[in-house]
Amino acid sequence: MTSIGRTHARGVETLSLDATGTRNALSAALVGELADALTDCAKDPGVRAAVLTHTGTTFCAGADLRDPPDPDAFVGLLRQIVELPKPVVARVTGHVRAGGLGLLAACDITAASTGSTFAFTEVRIGVAPAVISLPLLPRTDPRALSRYYLTGERFDAPEAARIGLLTATGDDVDAVLAPVLDGLRRSAPQGLAETKRLLTTRVLETFDREAADLTALSARLFSSPQAREGMTAFLERRDPAWVL
Repeated sequence: MTSIGRTHARGVETLSLDATGTRNALSAALVGELADALTDCAKDPGVRAAVLTHTGTTFCAGADLRDPPDPDAFVGLLRQIVELPKPVVARVTGHVRAGGLGLLAACDITAASTGSTFAFTEVRIGVAPAVISLPLLPRTDPRALSRYYLTGERFDAPEAARIGLLTATGDDVDAVLAPVLDGLRRSAPQGLAETKRLLTTRVLETFDREAADLTALSARLFSSPQAREGMTAFLERRDPAWVL
């Protein structure tokens, strides 16, 4: 059973996270299948751009706590999105949590419906938004990240756009994206690839400099006693022991 749906229309390959039973959580299988689909997009001359979207009411709930991906594999997926020689556009009509926000930050253009919600929930289970910081820190308002990283608060789509997580938002996300996709279809493949290279230089420098340390931090935190308590509490739908 595949976790990624694929459709193609006029040079745009749409990749849909399709594991609604786990709210499209980042499992080892989903990460691997999405990486394979992106590899196909990179090789296919008929693909001008990729749209990353979802089925169900959640774009991505973060890491699958029952079947988490290897941290190196998730770093590889984020880097693959950033390095892909074709634009990757995120289309969101639902909720995004934790690792899902890393996927958004890795994309070149991001749009969401006004009803979408966002939260960095890592601190609430005893870990940190370590690996996803690789694309987030270079692209998102640092003061806003200080607040939302540290509190785990939920915020809405207009706020996500204000802080740089989203490119645009609107009641009809497809209407928002229509001129974007039209522009990509009118652009030369070479022009898109080289322009994307210019835009992602700082992000890739962050990967080169910090990926190893942040991957090690993620692994250490997820194996800690506090994280075990946080994840157990989450799965049991109760407050963890440290809540005051």
